[in-house]
Amino acid sequence: MARKANATGAGGAENPGRLKQIALTYKMTRRVDSKVGLVVAGTGIVVFGVLLAIGFLIGHPVYAGILGFVLAFLAMAIIFGRRAERAAFGQMEGQPGAAAAVLENVGRGWTVTPAVAMNRSQDVVHRAVGKAGIVLVGEGNPNRLRGLLAAEKKRMARTVADAPVHDVVVGDGEGQVPLKKLRTHLLKLPRVLPGAQVTAVNDRLRALGDLMSNMPVPKGPIPGRGMRMPRGGGKMR
Repeated sequence: MARKANATGAGGAENPGRLKQIALTYKMTRRVDSKVGLVVAGTGIVVFGVLLAIGFLIGHPVYAGILGFVLAFLAMAIIFGRRAERAAFGQMEGQPGAAAAVLENVGRGWTVTPAVAMNRSQDVVHRAVGKAGIVLVGEGNPNRLRGLLAAEKKRMARTVADAPVHDVVVGDGEGQVPLKKLRTHLLKLPRVLPGAQVTAVNDRLRALGDLMSNMPVPKGPIPGRGMRMPRGGGKMR
């Protein structure tokens, strides 16, 4: 009895937590996207209405209504998730480290290393490795990023010459990729490397090191404030 009561209590505490999280996400999204409620509700009504109408046509309105309710809920969840993600990207846009945050949420099959290269102006290059090869993502001033990306490519050339290297500059200018489309851009790249080769490339890059591992350790006591890093620019894995 005690175990049952504890399980019920835990479930009751978990559900309000999820509902609260959904409510907070909705409020955040609505501040950026004022039509999110109408769009999500309209999607649900249309999907349910279409399935119910089909049910009446084929003589099974009850079954079609149940199916329509499930599919309407699923469609509403998908639409809400996409608009919430778009709103979150919109709020992050222009902030240091925003590209790294997006890369961390690309999905399984990608290994992300933030801040593999950086200059004094805090223009930064992040690295993502997957079946599409190596993707270097720069955020900051496009003119300064050209040299930074070129230097990083040169540094990797001997170690991973057999892997394709793509470079992306995040921004809204010509030839750049907007932050909200960065994830989609990576997922659309052709997959040319088998899983074993992806692992091998990651191992070689790890041995090569990155900005953080190659940074010299100062002698004596570690100062309270070291190099200024942009938000999200540190190690995330």
